[in-house]
This record gives sequence, structure tokens and C-alpha cells, in this order.
Amino acid sequence: MRLRCAVLDDFQKVATEVADWSVVADDVEVVSFDRHIDGEDDLVAALAGFDLVVTLRERVAFPRSLIARLPRLKLIVASGMRNSVIDYAAAEAHGVTVCGTASSSTPPVELTWALLLGLARGIVEENDAMRSGGPWQSTVGADLHGRRLGLLGLGKIGSRVARVGIAFGMHVSAWSQNLTRERADEVGVELAGSMEELLADSDFVSVHLALGDRTRGLLGPAELALLKPSAFLINTSRAAIVHQDALLDALHAGRIAGAGVDVFDIEPLPADHPMRTAPRLLATPHLGYVSRANYATYYGQAVENIRAFLAGEPVRRLP
Repeated sequence: MRLRCAVLDDFQKVATEVADWSVVADDVEVVSFDRHIDGEDDLVAALAGFDLVVTLRERVAFPRSLIARLPRLKLIVASGMRNSVIDYAAAEAHGVTVCGTASSSTPPVELTWALLLGLARGIVEENDAMRSGGPWQSTVGADLHGRRLGLLGLGKIGSRVARVGIAFGMHVSAWSQNLTRERADEVGVELAGSMEELLADSDFVSVHLALGDRTRGLLGPAELALLKPSAFLINTSRAAIVHQDALLDALHAGRIAGAGVDVFDIEPLPADHPMRTAPRLLATPHLGYVSRANYATYYGQAVENIRAFLAGEPVRRLP
């Protein structure tokens, strides 16, 4: 009798296309879900008949209460090697193995610049006008060369964003609680004296911090008020780092020039969520990790993880 594997949040219906699942076909039946399942009761109803689950990033939480209600579950494969919404102790207690996959930093770096450039040059507004018979040239673009890019976080993603900014001729500075001058010098950027200094001095601010106790709500009303009226804020990291209501207030009041956002307090974003209609906002539906190459890694390694698990030798175990 074959095991059953649920692939969650396969929104684009590509999980079985970008990887070769045939190598486990004799042992595993794969069922892809292209709609998000929300709420513990609905998840239990959907997953009760499955032995294996492949979950996309941190889209679906697996707390102790859910794991306890899925007695058939034996393996969770999460994309990426970090997942804050799986209760690992509960998984171990219930005999559930948890494995991860590699994840490239390239897609979020590229999306950060897509949002930044789209905002700076009014790409969406001008494209909409072109397609609808609107005015010819209605925006005045913001220059990048010679302007200051402030980065909150200078890790794997932030440092690559920094190097692109330098290539554009921008002055790049960075800040985080643990950032050292040696690390800033290594990347070739200035070390800001404080977060407040970085926010006040920057023309573009991009968030690249991990979410934790020290960064949750880091940018609230007081911090956003430090931004220049001509400044743009980009967040492709985690929604909870930026206070969502404070950002909405700043956008509606015109206290900043605009924001580019790829992450939200609720995902998928409800149809009536105010972030869908906020002015001065360029928003994308959490596309930071979404690229064909990254998906091929996620699902290709998910297949490898399943094969290894079936052989009794799990790989890439989390945490």
C-alpha cells in the first residue's frame, strides 16, 4: 500500500512539474493542493489521510495541537532550512520526522530591486497609463545614482542588495543590532551609527532582518516618522518587522513617497485587506522566494528527502 503525500500551497500547480517525482511513484501517491488551507480543523480534515506533507516556507503552522490530531503523519518536509512555525518537540514526541531543503538568496535580492526600481520610476503607474490611453509621462522618476540606500540587515541577502546599490552608484549604509564595522567594510558599505540615523538619512530603506523578539515591530510609528517625505521603504523580509497599521497611516498621509512590500500580516492577503488598496504602495504576493530555479530546488530536494526517509536514513533534518 502506497503512502500518501500532500503538497501544500502549490498555488502555481508546478510542484510535480519542476521535480522528478517518478522515483518515488511506486511508494508514494502525491496530491497537490493549489489553495491555502486555513484553520486547524480544516487542516485536520484535509490532511488526516496523509503520511507525508510537503509545506511551503512558513505558510502553514504545525503546532503541537495540529500534530497531535494527525496520527498518520510521519514526515514533514519544509522548504528552506529554517522554519519557525513547526513545533519540533511535538513532532519528535509524535514520531514525526522534519526535514528541510536548500533555498537560494538570489530570488529575494532580485525582487527587492524590482520593487525598488518599480517605485523609483513609477513603472506601474506609467504602464497602466500606456495600456488605458492615459497621459503620456505622468510621473517624475527618483534617481538612484548619488542617493543613499539604507539597509536594515547585512546578511546573505542584504549584502547582495548592497552590492547592486553600489553598482548603481548609490551611497550604501547599513545597520543591525549585531552589525560590526568589520562586516560593513567587508561588503563595502558605511556602518550607520544607529537605526534612527539610517532612517533619517536614507532615500531608500530596505529591510533584510530575520524576525525575532528584537525585530518584531522594530519599525513602528515613531521610526517611520523619521523617514524623509521623499523616501521609499522596501520590505521583502517579514511583515511583522514593520508595524502594518503605522505603514498604512504613513502611506495614506503621504508622509513617505512610497513603499514596496512583498510580505503581509495575513497570507494569502484577504480580498478586502487595506494593503490591497493603499496609495503609494507597490505590492507583490510574497514572491521573494518564487522562481523556477528555487522551486526546482525545493521540490527536487523534497523528493530526495522522501526517498531518504523511505530508506530509513533521513537527510537535512530540522531543526
